[in-house]
Amino acid sequence: MEAAHPHARARLLGRLADTRAVDVVVVGGGATGLGCALDAAARGHSVLLVEAHDFAAGTSSRSTKLIHGGVRYLAQGRIGLVREALRERGHLLRNVPALVHPLRFVVPARTLAERLLLRMGLGAYEALAGADGLGGCRMLDAAGLRAALPGLRDEGLRGGVAFHDAQFDDAGLALALARTASGHGALLLNHCAAHELVVEAGRLRGVVVREAEGGRAYRIAARAVINATGVWGDTLRRRADPAARPLLRPSQGVHLVVDADCLPGGDALLVPRMPDGRVLFMIPWCGKVLIGTTDTPRADAPDEPEPLAGEVDDLLTAAACWLRHPPARDAVRSVFVGLRPLLSAEEDGGASSRVSREHRIEVSAQGLVSVLGGKWTTYRAMAEQAVDAAEAVGRLTRRNSPTAALALDCGVRVGEEQGDDILPGAPRGLLPGLLPGAAAVRRALREDFALSIEDVLARRSRALFLDAAAAAAVAPAVADLVADELGWSAPRREAELAAFLGLAGRYRARSRSTASSPPSG
Repeated sequence: MEAAHPHARARLLGRLADTRAVDVVVVGGGATGLGCALDAAARGHSVLLVEAHDFAAGTSSRSTKLIHGGVRYLAQGRIGLVREALRERGHLLRNVPALVHPLRFVVPARTLAERLLLRMGLGAYEALAGADGLGGCRMLDAAGLRAALPGLRDEGLRGGVAFHDAQFDDAGLALALARTASGHGALLLNHCAAHELVVEAGRLRGVVVREAEGGRAYRIAARAVINATGVWGDTLRRRADPAARPLLRPSQGVHLVVDADCLPGGDALLVPRMPDGRVLFMIPWCGKVLIGTTDTPRADAPDEPEPLAGEVDDLLTAAACWLRHPPARDAVRSVFVGLRPLLSAEEDGGASSRVSREHRIEVSAQGLVSVLGGKWTTYRAMAEQAVDAAEAVGRLTRRNSPTAALALDCGVRVGEEQGDDILPGAPRGLLPGLLPGAAAVRRALREDFALSIEDVLARRSRALFLDAAAAAAVAPAVADLVADELGWSAPRREAELAAFLGLAGRYRARSRSTASSPPSG
């Protein structure tokens, strides 16, 4: 598999320079785009994928880390959406068990009637999974609830219900898709933007892409172009058709990462309905606890979104309602923010927490295939449908998708290297695997497409998301390794390091400050 070692990157760019035409160009290297590239390549089509930043740099690395059917959508009566998501959960558990695994959730109840109602609803949720179920749900009395969640404030609680869903490493799964697509012959380039859509006689004929490092532009003809740019999908749609009506309604989700002592044990806490209608999760993740999430509509879609006024406070207040020893603001190790590409629904008129995560495949008059909406859990089904549409648009040979039963290449995960060196500057007492060692950094650069300090510490390892201060502490050592591998000059190293330290400072400082209200439309 080709990757991002300087010689490997040169080979990738050499392939790009030699490429005049492909069957399918995919724009966007998040979950859906990488899924589209793999699906098309596995069917035997020639594929180019371009991503302006890093793979999964946007929404796809900032999820709640769950592969799930969506309990709240069942309550809304969206049976088809839940059944499809549970089916896709089953595919992922079979195809990539190293990155997707079952996780038990506990839902507390204040009355016996509430506990019985939860048991009925979650029993229906499990029944919808059919053969892909994970073992049913179980009623817990008050003692069982305390045993499952010993950190829970259980005053006034009458037990609860336990059920299983699945947890995953979102950035890790994105890289597994990239590796597998590359192994099937797709040409994937991160840090390479779609600069222009080539429209001739009213039909989309290809793209002009521009590589970030050298700035060189390449014109590539394509029989079909797939827009898989997630929350930025309307922007690309308007480049093909300036009159295109917006179809997306972004919603912001803030997540806090805290030490695990506030919620000991291996189970997750789920509060299915907070006063504002959203769901509250507290989930064990990589030795920490992930608290989320908010659901705030916004009209813009920045590359690096910030928490809006009150969002961090809302999560800390919600946690304090449920935990005996809730985390203080200065105990938050990192705050990350993702933007959900919800389908617009003016007729809904309500909060984004009531808007579905359903998806839509649109083919414009010019022939641009856009994948809109959806979520990580259903990326594979979305990709299959998008490639079906691309085959029709491009008059490509129609072939069935093989991805439902296709195992993914998980590579070597951070922490699995034997005898890896500890990086200079690493704080003492950190959990094993939180920070990469020198071998992991070099492997990320040589084999896993990394081209920057952020690529390494945010997505090849999850250090920035798990403990921003620890990531900042080892950033100078990572900068030395990246500079050595990629041939950076001393000024380039200093500039890249300063940029990453500024980013890490924001992930840490977000818990101590709030931003302004979201821009209005």
